Amino acid sequence: MNQKPSNAFIGASWVALCAGVLAFNIGLWNADMLLNEKGYYFTVLMYGLFSAISLQKSVRDQLEGIPVTNIYYGLSWFSTILAVVLLVVGLWNATLTLSEKGFYGMSFVLSLFAAIAVQKNTRDSRQQPEVKE
Repeated sequence: MNQKPSNAFIGASWVALCAGVLAFNIGLWNADMLLNEKGYYFTVLMYGLFSAISLQKSVRDQLEGIPVTNIYYGLSWFSTILAVVLLVVGLWNATLTLSEKGFYGMSFVLSLFAAIAVQKNTRDSRQQPEVKE
């Protein structure tokens, strides 16, 4: 569990994160939506990214024996699930074609997964080996 991620995995994670976020935002930029709708989807994306990273960190902390309060752990799960639900509800009620809805959904999921991978890689890369005396 103390193995550092390879440079290829780190690079692939960053490429996936940038591709997902960039695709989602380019789609919003070109979408025929009101500005408040675009703001809603952008906010859901940012909230989802933050909550997914927070969830990954709290789960990892618990596995490593680092204290995490139950309220923070629960809020991390709740926030991540809420972000996904907000996107699904927004897309379900949107007047978009099915291909557009699928595009936003897939780029959102890609972004969340990649954000988790980037956070994990960052943490694994910064861990210092234990010094034995």
